[in-house]
Amino acid sequence: MRNIITTLVLLFTVGVTYSQEMTSAKLVELIEQEADTVKVNGNSIQFLIKENMLICIYDENANRMRIISPIIKREEIGEEELLNAFVANFHSALDVKYALSDEIIWSVFTHPLAELSEHQVVDAINQVYSAAVTFGSSYSSTNIVFPGNTKKAEKPKPKVLKKI
Repeated sequence: MRNIITTLVLLFTVGVTYSQEMTSAKLVELIEQEADTVKVNGNSIQFLIKENMLICIYDENANRMRIISPIIKREEIGEEELLNAFVANFHSALDVKYALSDEIIWSVFTHPLAELSEHQVVDAINQVYSAAVTFGSSYSSTNIVFPGNTKKAEKPKPKVLKKI
């Protein structure tokens, strides 16, 4: 009986310790620790990491947040790069996904705000940054790759017409 009570107290203590809610103030503080420069405007935090722009947008009422980074205009890439991004979304982009909005390709991390841990925020920033800078090469947000068909699309070889 004593072991059961001790275990319950321990589980309750651990649960309370890790159930800290993420707030917008804490989010800004974490981003300021990670970023080179930070500009806060309402519920949007624009920041630079190694000269790459990232934006964090949050809504405490809806309990949502996203960290995004613009990569390239859609018109500047071909179908091959889009297909490679789709493959990466399954195998190598992990918690970040490549997305298209307003004719711009973005790296995007979305999550409920309150449930985020400090570690997850820092990890999300790193993954969004990595996915943005590896677009066009490894298309990856970490060095982890899920197994499976991870072949990227290759440019088709030109067809050679034979004379008749």
